[in-house]
Amino acid sequence: MIRVRFDPRAREELDAAIAYYEAAQPGLGRRFAEAMEVVVWRVQKNPETYRVIEGEIRQGRVRRFPYGVVFRIHGVDLEIIAVMHLHRRPGYWRSRIGR
Repeated sequence: MIRVRFDPRAREELDAAIAYYEAAQPGLGRRFAEAMEVVVWRVQKNPETYRVIEGEIRQGRVRRFPYGVVFRIHGVDLEIIAVMHLHRRPGYWRSRIGR
């Protein structure tokens, strides 16, 4: 299976979202983390089935949460570019992809 690599800023976004949900309701952060694991696993298995949002960049949605995983295949890695809230600042992650 393809190797997963998180951009450090995407990892920070993931950690912040988990902390936010856990503070809002005990156990909700864990459920968000589990939903993220599922989407990353699915993307690993079939990255080409996800919607292209720009060039080679694709997005997978996190079930039951308003988040998306912005990613691309970069060499032999699945690169997670952003863990993005779907209702805030669309496109902020573009500066991370380097042209």
